[in-house]
Amino acid sequence: MTTMLASDLPLPRIGRGKVRDIYSVGDDRVLLLTTDRISAFDIVMAETIPMKGAVLTQISAWWFKQLEGVVPHHMISADADTIIREVPALKDHRASLLGRAMLSKRTKVFPIECVIRGYLSGSAWREYVGQGTLAGEKLAPGLLESGKLTPAIFSPATKAESGHDENITVKRMREIVGSDVTEALESMTRAVYTRGEKISRVHGIIIADTKFEFGRDADGRIILIDEVMTPDSSRFWAADVYKAGQPQPSFDKQPLRDYLDVERHARRWNGEAPPPPLPASVVDATSRRYLEAYRRVTGHDLKL
Repeated sequence: MTTMLASDLPLPRIGRGKVRDIYSVGDDRVLLLTTDRISAFDIVMAETIPMKGAVLTQISAWWFKQLEGVVPHHMISADADTIIREVPALKDHRASLLGRAMLSKRTKVFPIECVIRGYLSGSAWREYVGQGTLAGEKLAPGLLESGKLTPAIFSPATKAESGHDENITVKRMREIVGSDVTEALESMTRAVYTRGEKISRVHGIIIADTKFEFGRDADGRIILIDEVMTPDSSRFWAADVYKAGQPQPSFDKQPLRDYLDVERHARRWNGEAPPPPLPASVVDATSRRYLEAYRRVTGHDLKL
């Protein structure tokens, strides 16, 4: 399977994110094409990561199937041949679709990242150490790095096309989308995270935190969209080595982050675009980490 930096399909492209290209399929459907682009510290790298797009799409597809009956979602199919039957214009592009494409319902997307944190880590830990808060709201004193949060904390953020998402309070979320939508999105976020955490524990994985997106479909229903509990949207830890009070090794792009860490490698990179070239060893280690995440989460190797 060749790597993909950018896609070029015979459909109207209506969006391009850091990783995904979005195409219109009529009035009621979209095609999400997940490339092998990778970003770190909000900068997209020049190199691609083999199998990354397929891992993200197929983990999401696996999760959508596990979530049947929990929340409605946007996935129609992530199978290339099914997609071609539904969209005949793509018949000559099977290689580009294989593993990395998802045909989905079109929605009006809420401008909120629904973040839920079951453990105190990452930017949440740094804010807590500095101010004793999360998104400006006070947390209990004496919490540990990587410590379990009971109950999990819903901490929404505003979505950013580029740069950092901004953590906001639930009060601010109500001002943006309204109280009823806020209540619905928090309830659905908690339901998805609870199911995901329970399933992942069976496979020896802790989902420390994750983020979801939701949209309203043509029938007015709020549904789960985009990616779900992937290495890009979540922090996965191995349950058998977990220990509160310290950072945890994670199944994501950590090899890339370690190589680019500005504080430890200031001479290598100042954190601004363009980023430095990535050595083959970092690309390979990152690819293997994504594939291992897929295997650990789903319980089997990725086969296309």
